Amino acid sequence: MPALDKLDDRIAAAAFRRLVRHLRHRTDAENIELMGLAGFCRNCLSDWVAEASEGEIGKEAAREAIYGMPYAQWKAQHQGEAAPEQIERMNASVAKNKADAELDAELRDSFPASDPPSITQPGG
Repeated sequence: MPALDKLDDRIAAAAFRRLVRHLRHRTDAENIELMGLAGFCRNCLSDWVAEASEGEIGKEAAREAIYGMPYAQWKAQHQGEAAPEQIERMNASVAKNKADAELDAELRDSFPASDPPSITQPGG
């Protein structure tokens, strides 16, 4: 089984597009619920697209690519008011993302820069 970063870009792109089409189809799966369960939503995905483009794609263009329409239009058509318990679940999930990111940073920082890549990079 290939490592994630070893997946062929064509295969990864096809899977990404399928995920986006799935999220477009499942408008009943609201962002607040996705955030509460998985710690990411359509907005996160569009932010990742914008970040990965290194400035080639702006935030609004990335959102339109993910939503299939301007974000304001999607929001007006499909986004309801969040219940307090949904917000609570989302906040707990986002806190876990932050804790995981901090742990990743601590692990990265725990390796001295002088270590050769064979020591600091898995499979190196």
